[in-house]
Amino acid sequence: MARAEPAPARGFYSEDRLLGGRVRLRQPVSGPRAAIDAVLLAAAVPAREGERVLDLGTGAGAASLCLAARVARVTLTGLEIQPAAATLARGNADLNGVADRFEVVVGDVAHPPADLRAGRFDHVMANPPHHAAGRATAPADPALAAARIEATAGAGLGDWIACGFRLVRNGGTVTIIHRADRLDDLLHELRGRRGGARGGIVVFPLWPRAGQAAKRVVVRARKGGGAPLRLASGLVLHGEGGSYTEAAEAVLRHAAPLDLLATPQVPPT
Repeated sequence: MARAEPAPARGFYSEDRLLGGRVRLRQPVSGPRAAIDAVLLAAAVPAREGERVLDLGTGAGAASLCLAARVARVTLTGLEIQPAAATLARGNADLNGVADRFEVVVGDVAHPPADLRAGRFDHVMANPPHHAAGRATAPADPALAAARIEATAGAGLGDWIACGFRLVRNGGTVTIIHRADRLDDLLHELRGRRGGARGGIVVFPLWPRAGQAAKRVVVRARKGGGAPLRLASGLVLHGEGGSYTEAAEAVLRHAAPLDLLATPQVPPT
């Protein structure tokens, strides 16, 4: 039976659609709001039917809901430090008819609940705060600050990565979307002792337009992987006039998987 959750107060929440309407998402009008990062993150996770996926910092559940819409019978667990966001994510699971396979747990990535056992998950995905502590001005809204600034809620980038590798099984993957200018920090944590990855890392740039520098990267690492680091061709998001490219449209509107090892239809020039 789907668990009952309080309905969002009118005026404080909007109901938005992702994946061309496949996903309904209630989220705050002000405060943390999902954008295309969540859709791209979910598309990059190589999950198959029957596998278990952990979504660190799930928020309102956008990435998990997108993955549930793309992969039938995948089981999802969201870890969220803010109880209000966790309640909202549970309500969104009900709204999309996936409450039977999307559980939301309140907890901190720096100290995950004991029932999230080590090696329990086939894949872990995360969209951590994009700004390092002390390098950006924190918003006045505490929820927005926690979503944007590392360590506002007590966890730095290394904690997010260490948590992912502790909870994913050997041979499983950890997928992260982050700012391109934090790639050095990401690789340092992934390849350090805390991360648990020594190889099998793929860096997938997200180009705003052909010929422009990437602002976001998707990085995927395999626990215990031995392959050399690979810099993938990436995906160009926008074409002439600002519309999405055909390849980006397939992912963002039609729930196509984001193949990190494939050559994009519209390569950067």
